[in-house]
Formats: sequence, structure tokens, C-alpha cells
Amino acid sequence: MANRAKRLANQLSNQFKNETFLLRLHQFEGSISKVLSLAMVVVILAIVFDLIVVLVEAIFTTAPGAFLGQTVVDIFGLFLTVLIALEILENITAYIQKHVVQVELVIATALTAVGRKFIILDLTVVSGTTLIGLAIAIFALAFSYWIVRSSHR
Repeated sequence: MANRAKRLANQLSNQFKNETFLLRLHQFEGSISKVLSLAMVVVILAIVFDLIVVLVEAIFTTAPGAFLGQTVVDIFGLFLTVLIALEILENITAYIQKHVVQVELVIATALTAVGRKFIILDLTVVSGTTLIGLAIAIFALAFSYWIVRSSHR
């Protein structure tokens, strides 16, 4: 009987040790997630500031008619960079709230990032194999997104 009580006490002791460890691990994950979200807010503010500087510079220094060239592509690239950063922040926020990585949101962020790459791409510099690689990446991400969306219905 004493042996049995001792084993039960050891099991309970180990249970509490594991629960304490998991609790501490969960607290650590939460803290890191919060630090990442604050860092992402700083990154977003920096990108928005850069966008404003580029936009004001383009408006006041670009000759009339020349605005539609590379300047617009740069501005679109910065806009999409802000959107990608916001989506990453949303990923982190969803992780903090639900403690799971939302695959659909991650794939949508990746699609936006590859789409941004296509928009800002200088076709005079890029090789055909790079274009094929980007096209395959977009196809794979779109197919993955479709699979994830279909499975959620």
C-alpha cells in the first residue's frame, strides 16, 4: 500500500512538473509573439514613412509626364510592402489569439509577396527562367490556397 501511494505521489509530482514546464513554455511563446508584433508595428511605421517620403519626392521632383514610369512601380512596390507587413502582423495577431498558425493567411501573404515581385520586376534585367520560377511559385501558392479554402468549407 505504501509503495502504491509513493508511485501515485511520484506520478502527481511529474504531472505538475510537466504542466509547469508547458505553462512556462506557453508564456515564453506569448512573450515572443508580443515582441514580434511590436517589432512589426515599428517596421510598418518605417515603411509607411518611406512611402510618404517617396510619394512626396515623386510629386514635387518628377517632371510632368515622367511620373508614370519607374516612379509608379516603386510606389506600388511600397504600397504592397505595407500590405505584406500588415498581413504578417495579422498572422502574428492570429497566433497570439488562437495559438495556431493560420495556413490560409500565410499562403495569402506569400501570394501577395510573389505578386509584388511580379509588379516591381524589371523585365529588361530578369531572365526567362526567373519568370518561369515565379510563375510556378504563383501557380503552386494559388493551388495550395484553393486546397486550403476548399477544405475549410
